[in-house]
Amino acid sequence: MSSELLDLQTGADVASVAAWTDRYTHAVMDTFGPPQRVLVRGEGCYVWDADGRRYLDLLAGIAVNALGHAHPTLTAAISAQLGTLGHVSNFFGTPTQIALAETLLSKAQAPEGSRVFFTNSGTEAVEAAFKMTRRMGPGRVLALEGAFHGRSMGALALTSKQAYREPFEPLPGGVEHVPFGDTAALEAAFSAQAVAERGPVTALVVEPLQGEAGVRPLPPGYLAHARTLTADAGALLVLDEVQTGVGRTGSWFAYQQPEIGGGVVPDVVTLAKGLGGGFPIGAVIAYGERAATLLGRGQHGTTFGGNPVAAAAALATLGVIERDGLLQQVHDVGAQLREQIELCGSSLVREVRGRGLLLAVVLNAPVASEVAAQALEAGLIVNPVAPDAIRLAPPLILTADQARDAAAFFAALSLPTDAPTDTPTGQEA
Repeated sequence: MSSELLDLQTGADVASVAAWTDRYTHAVMDTFGPPQRVLVRGEGCYVWDADGRRYLDLLAGIAVNALGHAHPTLTAAISAQLGTLGHVSNFFGTPTQIALAETLLSKAQAPEGSRVFFTNSGTEAVEAAFKMTRRMGPGRVLALEGAFHGRSMGALALTSKQAYREPFEPLPGGVEHVPFGDTAALEAAFSAQAVAERGPVTALVVEPLQGEAGVRPLPPGYLAHARTLTADAGALLVLDEVQTGVGRTGSWFAYQQPEIGGGVVPDVVTLAKGLGGGFPIGAVIAYGERAATLLGRGQHGTTFGGNPVAAAAALATLGVIERDGLLQQVHDVGAQLREQIELCGSSLVREVRGRGLLLAVVLNAPVASEVAAQALEAGLIVNPVAPDAIRLAPPLILTADQARDAAAFFAALSLPTDAPTDTPTGQEA
């Protein structure tokens, strides 16, 4: 390894955050804006910037780093696999790829005939699922207002925010957005009149909790009703669990919680984010023979999807979650974090919503960006996911003491005297 690369990987390069930020702005395409900090290393739930400051990571790379940073089991699994067999293309199978597919089907309690398709990211998983809906024949694909499913062209067609869509229109057609959580509107979209006027519904694509819209959970019973409507229409029920899957809400999949899913069995589930614990991998789980055979040979593909290194990372991540009882920890620490912030006494905190360790602190004013900046200065990484909401999606290994530290930050917040009082809700970041 070159000495320069080693210095970069170990953080031995002594350039400051300011110096790295200047180099970033001249070398990296400006699609994200300047970085808030340049980070050089991580350990557990903490990361350090190039100036040596430590931060409690309450975002985990947007719900990705399920095991935190530099987890020894994950790094050992990736190193061992890369030292054995790194990439083979999908002309060949590998034991890790096959074992991961079997493990996901088991966690999903998928019926006989179910299958898995591997991708590199969440948007690619949604893209594959979107192509599966096209195989159901001509008709409409329903998605919800407020939905975020990704930024590739198909996933963008399912995403509702106009600011994301307009610069890239025309998008793939046949997608219809219905009001969030409104069962009457959903029934109307499936009605005989709607079918006569606009064609049959071939699929409903929905997130159990809308993460990018401010961690908004669907009303109880909505998914069960959606399952009935889609089943009666012969349409697919596609659940986007890219952000909510892999233990994020305290169960392997959010829909498996009775209060969220009501016992539904979906047709398709998309996964990514936490699946590889920080290593890029996504997956599409097709439930049953009908969904599993929608994409035939040659109708879809991927170069890296199911790569043995990514599959090893995912198997290690799932294994640690199970071995260390992290589903229960997510439930317990998430409940503690929620309660402590709700009772913190800050006049700026209105409520906390979400599930497990995917939470939004809803504020009494649209000052989320200012609060996130204050948090960063205080040594906490959070995300202003909506003008009035702070998203918390820490590593699943977050401890009770670290949750207490996070709650202490919110306890010290107060409503600025000049803050706007017209509070928008449900706006995507």
